[in-house]
Amino acid sequence: MSFLFGRTRARTNTTDLARQAREHVTKLEGPQGAAKAEELAKVLSQMKQVLQGTHETEPNPDQIYQLVTGMIEEDLFYLLAVNLHRLPFESRKDTQVIFSYAFRFRPPTGPQKPEPLALAYVVERRPQVLVELCRGYDHKESATPAGTVLREVLKNEAAAAIILYDDGDEQGSSARGVGAINPDRPQSGRGVFWNFFDWIDKSSFEVSADAFTTFRELITKHKELVPRYLAVNFDLFFERYNSVLVQSNSYVTKRQSIKLLGEILLDRSNYNIMTAYVDRGEHLKICMNLLRDDRKMVQYEGFHVFKVFVANPHKSVPVQKILIMNRDKLLHFLSHFLEDRTEDEQFIDEREFLIKQIRNMPPAPVPPPQR
Repeated sequence: MSFLFGRTRARTNTTDLARQAREHVTKLEGPQGAAKAEELAKVLSQMKQVLQGTHETEPNPDQIYQLVTGMIEEDLFYLLAVNLHRLPFESRKDTQVIFSYAFRFRPPTGPQKPEPLALAYVVERRPQVLVELCRGYDHKESATPAGTVLREVLKNEAAAAIILYDDGDEQGSSARGVGAINPDRPQSGRGVFWNFFDWIDKSSFEVSADAFTTFRELITKHKELVPRYLAVNFDLFFERYNSVLVQSNSYVTKRQSIKLLGEILLDRSNYNIMTAYVDRGEHLKICMNLLRDDRKMVQYEGFHVFKVFVANPHKSVPVQKILIMNRDKLLHFLSHFLEDRTEDEQFIDEREFLIKQIRNMPPAPVPPPQR
């Protein structure tokens, strides 16, 4: 009969783990903070075992379901996200695993939603969980575990929309869940997404690198969501992108951001974004300055953005004016541009193509046909 009691005890413990974790995590900042952190570490380790199993036992779907629903009832996803930077190192790693497994879990029985159980709860009813995971980049301790969870979750379009459309108490913000989002309302620039620019540009190298990786995933993975978002928020997005990232004082940030800009513009799903971007004379001026940067890899990445302006068959009048005014200088400059890339045949062909395009431009700007 002892095995029956053992099973009952395990089930009770699983149900109780979320409540215990909540009790400990809410007291981390109090006078018993250190002791509560130790107790919480033990509970998180048990929760991780329930979710992923051990070398001896496979994970039990019923116990996982009890644990995940318990975490939802205790608001533990939010509490762990808020307090992630306060946890000891091993507890942060365990929390990362707990989030990852819980956000993937689908109950073996019952109606199946498009999103897993916990993820559906977060995007529909508790979007602040994802916002607080992003704010993990405010602290070097929580940046890596938060970023790892975010990149996994951001494969889901609804989760990506929560972060993009977070705008506090504004009407149409994702703060009330994915169903409340108004994608046609321009953002104020105060939501959590806009913090990524500073996290990338002003943080330590480790935090900056992780934040940029998450930012890149968010901007490149969803081919319907992001182009619509960029179209509505075009001026705000590219003003910050160009001023904070492309013109960053950090070499790594600058180079990566220019490369990503080229990828954004050349993505077919962003065709309308690309045409709007290369219509702006001020964008061309920024790009031409990149060609004259002291660092060759910045010049090289800048070249791949510059070629989009020159290759555009419907150049705007402001862009034509700049190219025609600087025609002779550009022809001379490009004929000697990155001459040491002698084995890069594609680059050489593209450089020659741009020289030809600039040489063959009319003597004065010609208004492009209406699109």
